[in-house]
Amino acid sequence: MSLFSEFLKDDHRRTGKWVHYFPIYERHLSRFRNRYSTLFEIGIAGGGSLQLWKRYFGPFVRIVGIDVDPQCKAIEEDQIQVRIGRQDDTAFLGELVAEFGVPDIVIDDGSHVQDHVNTTFDFMYPKVAKNGVYIVEDLHTAYWETFGGGLGRDGTFIERVKSFIDQINWQHTGGAVSASDFSDRTASLHVYDSVIVLEVGERRAKYDRWIGHAPG
Repeated sequence: MSLFSEFLKDDHRRTGKWVHYFPIYERHLSRFRNRYSTLFEIGIAGGGSLQLWKRYFGPFVRIVGIDVDPQCKAIEEDQIQVRIGRQDDTAFLGELVAEFGVPDIVIDDGSHVQDHVNTTFDFMYPKVAKNGVYIVEDLHTAYWETFGGGLGRDGTFIERVKSFIDQINWQHTGGAVSASDFSDRTASLHVYDSVIVLEVGERRAKYDRWIGHAPG
């Protein structure tokens, strides 16, 4: 079963996803199938994506949908819980972690307002379990003024992502960039059209000699 084939069926609630998102999901999330895991999805609209995650990940996943619309509580079913609150309310986010534990997967498909995306990331990313995944969707909005975006505009999540590259490579900057909590726990960063994926790991000590042939 592929996630995309399930998306094409008409026996689940309404959901809106761009087609090119599905290979991204499969690439980064397939290892969580049929494993005990917790998924937080911020922004659930009709609730169809929650049902897709349930089918895709199997009987051991616990899914927490987060939205500002109280009517979304009606989407709850076995394995799917819904909590109502703002994604930029860190007290609310803290309550979610206290109730459900640290998430293995976070998908931010919420307001897409850049201040909200940043606030959620700053709070939730340090909470993601080791070997977990953090996904921010619909980041084309980082270029749109109506969402607090703009090309090259300071403070957008896209601009932050550009700095993440330097942070991951801080050891090679001659001291211009220092180690951080972000660099210590980020295994990889993946940039796609409108989607950013961060994989959580841990920094390992590098060898002090080359194995095999040295570059150059």
